[in-house]
Amino acid sequence: MTMTPIQQIWEQLKFVSDCSSLTDDQIKTILPILKEEALAKEIKRMRYLLQRSGIKRIKRLEDFDWKFNPRLLRSEIMGFSESSWNTEIKNLVLIGPSGVGKSHLASAICYKAIQKGIPTAFISCFDLVNKLKTSTNKHTMLLYYSTVKLLCLDELGYVFPTQEQANDIFQIISKRSELVSTIVTTNLIPSHWGKIFEASTATAILDRLNLNGSFITCEGRSYRSKK
Repeated sequence: MTMTPIQQIWEQLKFVSDCSSLTDDQIKTILPILKEEALAKEIKRMRYLLQRSGIKRIKRLEDFDWKFNPRLLRSEIMGFSESSWNTEIKNLVLIGPSGVGKSHLASAICYKAIQKGIPTAFISCFDLVNKLKTSTNKHTMLLYYSTVKLLCLDELGYVFPTQEQANDIFQIISKRSELVSTIVTTNLIPSHWGKIFEASTATAILDRLNLNGSFITCEGRSYRSKK
């Protein structure tokens, strides 16, 4: 049974009482107030999720210049961005040279998830390795990155982790593989991941990402050449 607008907001604001006894005049009076309260609550939640996400600068899919590199698979990437992260588990690996827009697309997908109220983490491989190295409670940090609804590991391939750090990255991706979604951006094609991980670790990571995963090659010119 479809809920009325007043019932939807009543549930969203978690009121204990039942709104079914309200008269039409009471609903007409109170509904605008409740809508304003619900909007304020949603904005507050989005700000919290954005602050916690690690996204330093908001980037949107609507601002991406698809015409500059028309070979990018726009429909596939846009389809991925429309995922329902609470019910769908999808992995995405964006592969390509520096400057083609991989990080912009990944960050924009994360921002769109935040707009839907989905907890998201966006972090470069370099920053993740440093955080794990300096953390006073690595277990808690590993647990967070292993369970957050949508994780983007940006710029894989620009840092060479130690064996322990590589194992940490594997543990994060492995634990996520059947529970929540992961995005990876990298300048390395899968067959070259052995340059940054041991062969067995690289194979295991790729195997986990391939589960419910899409590997998209981003070709074209560097956007930085436009500046």
